Amino acid sequence: MTILVIAEHNNAVLAAATLNTVAAAKAIGGDIHVLVAGSGCAAIGEAAAKIEGVSKVLVADDAAYANQLPENVAPLIAGLASNYSHVLAAATTNGKNFLPRVAAQLDVDQISEIVSVESPDTFKRPIYAGNAIATVQSSAAIKVITVRATGFDPVSAEGGSAAVEQISGTGDAGISAFVGEELAKSDRPELTAAKIVVSGGRGMGNGENFKHLYSLADKLGAAVGASRAAVDAGFVPNDMQVGQTGKIVAPQLYIAVGISGAIQHLAGMKDSKVIVAINKDEDAPIFQVADYGLVGDLFEIVPELEKLV
Repeated sequence: MTILVIAEHNNAVLAAATLNTVAAAKAIGGDIHVLVAGSGCAAIGEAAAKIEGVSKVLVADDAAYANQLPENVAPLIAGLASNYSHVLAAATTNGKNFLPRVAAQLDVDQISEIVSVESPDTFKRPIYAGNAIATVQSSAAIKVITVRATGFDPVSAEGGSAAVEQISGTGDAGISAFVGEELAKSDRPELTAAKIVVSGGRGMGNGENFKHLYSLADKLGAAVGASRAAVDAGFVPNDMQVGQTGKIVAPQLYIAVGISGAIQHLAGMKDSKVIVAINKDEDAPIFQVADYGLVGDLFEIVPELEKLV
C-alpha cells in the first residue's frame, strides 16, 4: 500500500498543512510519497524530502503549475493515482479545488476533511457544522481524501532522507489562465498557523473598532480573525473569516471578542486548546464552549487586558 500526499506550497515555502497531511498518511500505513507540483520549486522538493516518514518525493517543475490552477494540477495527480491506494491533500483552498476534480476523473468518491483514521478504508469526518462525527467506509480502489489539518498533529519537518525524482508534467490544459492576485500583507502570524488568535464579531460595532483587537494581538504576537457576521457586515476582509465557510483554526489560545457563537463559527475554532470569550450577553452560545468567560463591555475589557500583557 502506497500513499500519495500532495504538497501544499507557494513555490517558496512548504506549508505546515503538508506535515499534518503526512501524519494522516502515516496513520493509514504504508509507503508515503509526496508530489510537489510547481514552478521553480526545487527547494520545496528538498524540504519535502526531509519530512519524517516520507520515502519518495516526486517533483513536477513546470510553468503550468506555477499558480496551482486546478485545471492543470488535477490531470497530473489523476495520471499518477493508478500507482497509489490513497491520494491525500490538505483541506485548504487548493486541496478543495483540485481533489474533487481528481476524484471525478478517477470516477471514485471523495472523502472530505477527515479528522481521524480508523483503518485504511474507514475514516471519521465532521458533519452538520461539526456537531456530529460521521464514520465513513470507502470501497473505492483509489481513495481520494482531504485532511483537516487540525485533526492531526504534524510530523517533524526534519529527519527524513527521501529520494527526489523529477517527473514530467501534463502541461497546460489550455482551459484556464492565471490573470493576477492581490495578497494581503501583514506582520502578524498567518491565521491558520498562529498559536494565539484574537477574533472579533458583530459586537465590535464597526471595522474601526477592530483597532482594539489589532493592538492586543500585536502585544500577544497573535493573528486576528473574525466571525462571518463581521465579514458580511464589511468590518474586515473575508480572508480573516474563521468558521465553516472560512478558515479552520486550532491555536493554543483563542480569544473570541463580541462573538455570539453561531454554529458556523464554532465549527472553525472549537478545537482550540483554550477558548476565552468576551461578550456582554451572558447567555451567548460561545460561553458553552469557552474555558473562560468574561461578561461585560468589550470596549472596557479589551483595553484592560492589553494593559496586563
